[in-house]
Amino acid sequence: MDKKEQLLQIEPQHELKFRGPFNQAITSHMLLKNPTDQSILFKIKTTAPKRYCVRPNSGLLEPNQHLEVAICLQPFEFDPNEKNRHKFMVQSLVAPDGEFNVDQVWKEVKPEQLMDSKLRCVFELPEDKKAQSSPPTQTPAEKTKQNTTSGSENLQDSGNGDEKKSRDSDISRLSTEIRLLRDDESKLRQENLQLKEQILRLRMSTDNERDAISAPYHNPYSPPQLAAQQQWPIKYIAAAIAMAIFGLILGKFIL
Repeated sequence: MDKKEQLLQIEPQHELKFRGPFNQAITSHMLLKNPTDQSILFKIKTTAPKRYCVRPNSGLLEPNQHLEVAICLQPFEFDPNEKNRHKFMVQSLVAPDGEFNVDQVWKEVKPEQLMDSKLRCVFELPEDKKAQSSPPTQTPAEKTKQNTTSGSENLQDSGNGDEKKSRDSDISRLSTEIRLLRDDESKLRQENLQLKEQILRLRMSTDNERDAISAPYHNPYSPPQLAAQQQWPIKYIAAAIAMAIFGLILGKFIL
């Protein structure tokens, strides 16, 4: 089966160069260009994912768009025997039409749909360091072993160990924040219940005071209502007797 031709333009095409000293992080750059009228997905893999940090390591390039990728080599103790043994591969495929899930597309892509380009890493030392770091002479057996190892590439996603540690740290931090939020929620619920109980007590106390104020005042020294009702006809009898006496006296004066 013929390999599908790479649609992306990659600069550099064949080698990624890293110039020492290597006791500090060193960054090299890769330029990706999409000269076509199609959207293209890309993913960058490497044989040494723990040694490199790639930003971004995947994405989508729209038609006629370009993107610069930063590839950071982590500090390490340089060994001349490691020259040209690390490799990168840029995989790409034409994005499907319409809406799609990027992760699902990469999972379901067929091998014949993939395009890839490989670049090898070159470690360069300053001139004054080259003589000190010249590699020892290798025996034929060692050369055979090295060629066998370099022939069987183990390309992996370029997300390095530091990225995984960062994700684990973020997950742990989020878990702690979620637990604290749940504790705060429980405290707020308890305080809400206490406030409701206090409001209920205040309402009951207010109702009792209102009933006490609206109740009629009872004087223990006032005569009972029954006695007052019994005195009511006596007043009328006294008035009738007074009128009778007044009539008799008036009759005497007339006669």
